[in-house]
Amino acid sequence: MGIRDGEERTVARMEEARQAGGAEVFSGVACELGEGPHASPPLGRLFWFDILGRRLHEQGFDGGGARSHALPFMASAMATVDADRQLLAAEDGLYLREVADGRLTLHRPLEADRPDTRSNDARTHPSGAFWVSTIGRDAEPGRAAVYWYRAGELRRLYAGLTIPNAIAFSADGGTGYLADGGEGTIWRIPLDPATGLPSGDRRLFHRAGGDDGAPDGAVVDADGLLWNARYGAGRIDAFDGEGRRVRSVALPARQATCPAFAGADAGMLVATTAWQGMDAAARAAEPAAGMTFRLPFRVRGRFDPPVRIA
Repeated sequence: MGIRDGEERTVARMEEARQAGGAEVFSGVACELGEGPHASPPLGRLFWFDILGRRLHEQGFDGGGARSHALPFMASAMATVDADRQLLAAEDGLYLREVADGRLTLHRPLEADRPDTRSNDARTHPSGAFWVSTIGRDAEPGRAAVYWYRAGELRRLYAGLTIPNAIAFSADGGTGYLADGGEGTIWRIPLDPATGLPSGDRRLFHRAGGDDGAPDGAVVDADGLLWNARYGAGRIDAFDGEGRRVRSVALPARQATCPAFAGADAGMLVATTAWQGMDAAARAAEPAAGMTFRLPFRVRGRFDPPVRIA
């Protein structure tokens, strides 16, 4: 298929998505494994990663000023520290990044002695604690874990997982969410709002059905809805507090990876995708794979708080 055919198919898929209440392109950069979108309100910009491509991308909320930065490692998620610094979750640790020049400094090792794993999903709890997961390089069953970090202290919360995702928190900090894409499950976890640590056992919140895809990244809005990317199903699903799916939004890329709130008032919902594992024929049939999208309606979103590093 030629370039013109691919462009025409992309336009057709975008029109189908719009007619179905779907998404529009926010960034046309096609990431092999787009992940970890993170909004910076002070900078008015969205940051996201191509994990396998070892790149950090950024773009203004208004769509302007796109930039791309090469990284010396695979990184997957970030948190804001302050106006000048960010905390990156990478394959061997947590790194501080200077916004002005991109300089990276190791802050805290994370499974640095495990060359068979890398970082995966992460999000900052309202208390300033940073939950971050690791995963086997080839998503081997049982190799993944989830950690809690705050003010220099690191604790392992869960182990023996396969594809830990959907780390997200309620606005009051009393509820957390965690998925294992390998099992197709999302759990709801009671938390101590002051620390972000579990205060009780996790309970099943949602189990994916046959055509639901795997639960990937997630965020919780100001109304308590959990917006979850469905890897393999090409959509973003919204669940209420009881685990009932109340809305689905189509993406023109099947491998949806993670949503995030963006815009000046967090009213925009964006989502990253991936073309990982697709051969040339599959990519030609799905030319929008790996792009980052925005949903064509407003939400009552929330920005992640700064992470506490000291």
